[in-house]
Amino acid sequence: MAHPIFILNGPNLNLLGKREPKIYGSQTLDDVEQMCAETAQQAGLEIVFRQSNAEHQLIDWIHEARETASAIIINPAAYTHTSIAILDALSACTCPVIEVHISNVHQRESFRHHSYVSQRAEAVIAGCGVAGYVYAVQHAARLNGSR
Repeated sequence: MAHPIFILNGPNLNLLGKREPKIYGSQTLDDVEQMCAETAQQAGLEIVFRQSNAEHQLIDWIHEARETASAIIINPAAYTHTSIAILDALSACTCPVIEVHISNVHQRESFRHHSYVSQRAEAVIAGCGVAGYVYAVQHAARLNGSR
């Protein structure tokens, strides 16, 4: 079996389905994990799915992925716009990085228009709702030559 796809989620995504449903929808993070697992399985892949509100924990998981992942899909949430440390950790990885945002960050407040993570990402998916995660898994599978 190929190395897993790490899917990392940043702050407040544990509240998905409860927080601002007009922006983020009604599906929960558990729903997203299930969708990603099913999509990966169809491609013959596995996922490691995690969420943390702590920047240092996300960085530790990126370091772990550096050694074991075929790709990293990351929704850094608010850290997108603030974390040079997450950018640095991603820059130390050689596997593909795909950035995902549930909302279209470019239609929101101006401070959300800049992403440090995008400087490292091979692809950025924004504004597709939670389906963006499925698209990211499919893209990661293609990048790794899976079916």
